[in-house]
Amino acid sequence: MFPALERELKQEALPDPYEDFMYHHLQYYGYFKAQRGSLPDCATHQHVWKRNPRYVLNDSFGERDDLISHTLQKEKLPWSTCLSSAVHKQREAVSRGISCPSRPENSGSCMGMPSPPEKEDVHLFPFPLADSLMLNSPLLRSKQLLYDELDEVNPRLREPQELFAFFSTRGPLQAPRWPIECEVIKENIHHIEWVPPQPEYFYQPTGDEKVPEIVGEEKGTVVYQLDSVPTEGSYFTSSRVGGKRGSIKECAVTLQGPEDNTLLFESRFESGNLQKAVRVDTYEYELTLRTDLYTNKHTQWFYFRVQNTRKDATYRFTIVNLLKPKSLYTVGMKPLMYSQLDANIHNIGWRREGNEIKYYKNNTDDGQQPFYCLTWTIQFPHDQDTCFFAHFYPYTYTNLQCYLLSVANNPKQSQFCKLRTLCRSLAGNTVYLLTITNPSQTPQEAAAKKAVVLSARVHPGESNGSWIMKGFLDFILSNSPDAQLLRDIFVFKVVPMLNPDGVIVGNYRCSLAGRDLNRHYKTILKETFPCIWYTRHMIKRLLEAREVLLYCDFHGHSRKNNIFLYGCNNNDRKYWLHERVFPLMLSKNAPDKFSFHSCNFKVQKCKEGTGRVVMWRMGILNSYTMESTFGGSTLGSKRDTHFTIEDLKSLGYHVCDTLLDFCDPDQTKFTQCLAELKALLQQEIHKKLNEFGHNMDLEGSWSDISLSDIESSTSGSDSSLSDELPVHLRNIADEFNQKKKALKKKKKKALQTRKQRNEQYQKNNLMQELKLTEETLERAGYASTLQKQPTFLKNSENSHSSTMKNEKPRLKETQLIGRDKGTSLDPSMTTLILTKNKEKMQSKKLGVTVSCTPKGSTNSSQEPVPGMKSNWPRTRYPVTKRGRADMVVYPSLHIYTYP
Repeated sequence: MFPALERELKQEALPDPYEDFMYHHLQYYGYFKAQRGSLPDCATHQHVWKRNPRYVLNDSFGERDDLISHTLQKEKLPWSTCLSSAVHKQREAVSRGISCPSRPENSGSCMGMPSPPEKEDVHLFPFPLADSLMLNSPLLRSKQLLYDELDEVNPRLREPQELFAFFSTRGPLQAPRWPIECEVIKENIHHIEWVPPQPEYFYQPTGDEKVPEIVGEEKGTVVYQLDSVPTEGSYFTSSRVGGKRGSIKECAVTLQGPEDNTLLFESRFESGNLQKAVRVDTYEYELTLRTDLYTNKHTQWFYFRVQNTRKDATYRFTIVNLLKPKSLYTVGMKPLMYSQLDANIHNIGWRREGNEIKYYKNNTDDGQQPFYCLTWTIQFPHDQDTCFFAHFYPYTYTNLQCYLLSVANNPKQSQFCKLRTLCRSLAGNTVYLLTITNPSQTPQEAAAKKAVVLSARVHPGESNGSWIMKGFLDFILSNSPDAQLLRDIFVFKVVPMLNPDGVIVGNYRCSLAGRDLNRHYKTILKETFPCIWYTRHMIKRLLEAREVLLYCDFHGHSRKNNIFLYGCNNNDRKYWLHERVFPLMLSKNAPDKFSFHSCNFKVQKCKEGTGRVVMWRMGILNSYTMESTFGGSTLGSKRDTHFTIEDLKSLGYHVCDTLLDFCDPDQTKFTQCLAELKALLQQEIHKKLNEFGHNMDLEGSWSDISLSDIESSTSGSDSSLSDELPVHLRNIADEFNQKKKALKKKKKKALQTRKQRNEQYQKNNLMQELKLTEETLERAGYASTLQKQPTFLKNSENSHSSTMKNEKPRLKETQLIGRDKGTSLDPSMTTLILTKNKEKMQSKKLGVTVSCTPKGSTNSSQEPVPGMKSNWPRTRYPVTKRGRADMVVYPSLHIYTYP
C-alpha cells in the first residue's frame, strides 16, 4: 500500500481531537449525554477558530463561515441550557484565577484549539460554537452582545479578558505574523544593550565630502535584490507566521571563493527594509530602501546586515532613494553600526560610525518625485565579520514581547501591572495594553485615582519612542518610593507598540493598510485601523470612569535635535497656558535633553486626525506628542553629542518625575511656571510685533491675542500630509457614513424623564385653568388682572432652572464619591448632602403652591412649588408630621402627574 494512503486511513480511524475534547468537556460537567456524532463538524469549527476575523479584526484569513449547524437547531433547549450553565461555571473559575494555560501556537493553546480539561483546569468555549448556540437558542440571553458604530447588534459574544494567556514559562512567545508576500529568514537577530563610555559627538563637515554620481544597475552589479515586494496598487490580504510559504530564496550573490570580497547583504528579518544593493566599485555600493508596504513612499528608516567584511578597506555606502528634503545628516548626525564580533568578544553594542557623511539631492529624476541621497564611508573593525547598519537603535516586536515576558514572570511586578490584549492588528499580531496601578484599599480610593495614558510606535520607524517607553516602564515598575507613590495616585494605561505590523516588516510610517495611522484616529473603519480604533475607544471608556490627567504619544523627529512636545492651545481663559506647564517643568527636570523652545501648541487642520488633537477634543487638556530626535542634543552638558539608549530611557524617568511635580499639592512650582510662561509669551508677542513694525503697549490687553497667531507651523515635510483612503476602503467608509446619516434621520424624538413629563403637564394645565378663570371673570364684568404670560409662571420657570443648576454640583459630587459601578456612597456623606439640600430648599421663600394630587385621589398632602406669587386668596395648611412647609393652593385647581 502507498504510504500516503496508509497515513490517510490511519487518520480517519483516529477520533477527531476537537470532537473528543467537546465530548469529554461537557460530559465532565454532566451536561451532555448524547453520542459523539451529534456534535458539529469539528473540522469546520477548527478552521474558523484559527482564522476567524474576530480575533484578527479583519477578513484577511478568508470569509466568515456559516456556524449554524442543523444538529444544534434540533437540540436548541439542551444545548442552550448546557452552554449557559457551563459558561457560568467557567466564569466562576476565571474569577478564582483559573485561566487557560499558554502553549505553542499550533499545539492546542488558547489561540488554537483548547486541550481536554484536567481536574483543576477550566477552559472557555470557542466562540464559533458559542455563536451558533446563541443564534439558535431562543432561551439564551446575554449582556455581552457587541454593538457596532450604528448601535446595531452583532450576533457574537464579547471576548473575555482572560481568553488569551499571553506568557508562560511553559511555552514560547507568540511568533510574529508577516504578510504572505514577505520572505523571512529563520535566524533570530539579537543585539545587546550598551552605553558608549565616551560621548559620541556630531560629525563635523569639512566641505570636501565627495558627492558620488549615481550609477545604477546599468553600470554596476546587483548583489542583493528582493523580488516580490508589494507596492502601491496592491493591498494586504492575509498573513501567517514566517511569511511566504516555501523555501527561502537566496537574494545575495554567491561568493566565488575565499578571495571574493563582495559583501553579502540581508534584511529579511524583523524591522529590516533593504530592497536592493548594487556594487559599483570594489568597495562601493548603492543601496535602495524598500518603501513602506503597499505604498510608493516613506523611505527614511533603514536597517540591514552585511557579511564577508574586510578590516583594512574603506567602504562607501550610498542610499539613493530617500524622500525628505531636510535631514539631521546635514547637521552632523552619524549612522549606527553594530559588529557581531565586537559584541561577542568585547561586549560592545551599537555605536555611531561614519566619515565623509553627505546628504544631497539625487541627480536622477524619474519625473514623479525628487529623491535624496545619503552617503558615508566606513572601516569595519574585523575581517569576516557580521555587521549591521541602522538609522536608529532598533527595537522590534520580539524585543517588546521578551520585556513583557519578564514583567509577567516577575511575582512583584505582576501584582500591580496587568497585561491584556487591546486588540489584534491587521495581520493578527497582539497589540498589548498594560494597566499599572497599586491595589486600592477601598472603592472610593480606586474611583478617586486619575488616569495617565501613554503610547508609542504608531510610526514604526521611530524606535526612539520604544526606548523612552522602556525607560518609563523600568521606573514605574520599580521599587522606588516615587514609583510607588505614582502607582498609588494614578492608573496608567500603556500601549507600548501601537503598530506592531509596521514594526515587524520594517515600515517607516505606515501600517499594512498603507496609511499613516496617526492621521486616522477619527476613523470609523475598525477592521482596517484596529489599533487606533480600539485605543480611541479604550480612552473614551476611561474618560467615562475617571479624569485623564495626561495623554502622551512617543514619536521620533528627523529634522530637529533635542526632545520636545507638541500640545494644543486651550481657548478657555480659566485654563489659559495650563497646557504648557508640564512641558516647561519637563525642560527644568531634563535641561540637557528637553527643549521647551522647540515645543509647539498650534493645532493645524492637517493634524486633526492625530492622537494628540483627537484626545484633546475628547476632553484631555494635557494631550501631547513627544518628539525625540534621531540625532542628539544641542543643550547643556550634552551639547553636540548623539543620544544613547540610556539618554532616551532616562527621559522616561523624567516624565515620572515631572508628573509628581505637576500634581504636587503644594502649587508653588505650578504657579511659578505659569508666571514664567506669561513672561515668555509677552516677550514672544513683542518680538512678533517688532517684526511687523508695530510698537504697542500690551498691558491689560496682551492676553487676548490668539496664541495660534503667534506660533509657527509644526509641519515642513511630506509626513504631515495624510493620504486619502484607497478606493476599496473609501467605498466602505462612504457606505458607512450614508448608513449613519440615514439612521440619524430615522431617530425618534428623545424620551423625556418622568420629572420632565410632569413639569410639562403642569405647565399646560396651569395655562388652561388660568385662561378659563380669566374668561369667567370677564363674563362676570371684572377687569382682567391676569396677563397672557403670568408673572408667577415665569418665576416658576426661573426657580426651576435655578434649582436644576443647584442640583448639578450635587450630582457631580455624588459621582466623584462613588464613581465605580456598585460603589455606594458613604452613609455619613449622604446624610450630610441631603441635610444641606433640605436646608437650602427650606430657606427659600415659598409662594403659591399648586396641588399635585392625581385626579380622584383623596390624599390631602400637597407638594410645594417654590417661587410662585399671586394676589389670589390662599388657604394655609398646618405643618404636618412629615415636616412640610405651609401649603397654598388655588381653589378647584388640580394638576395631575404621571404615575
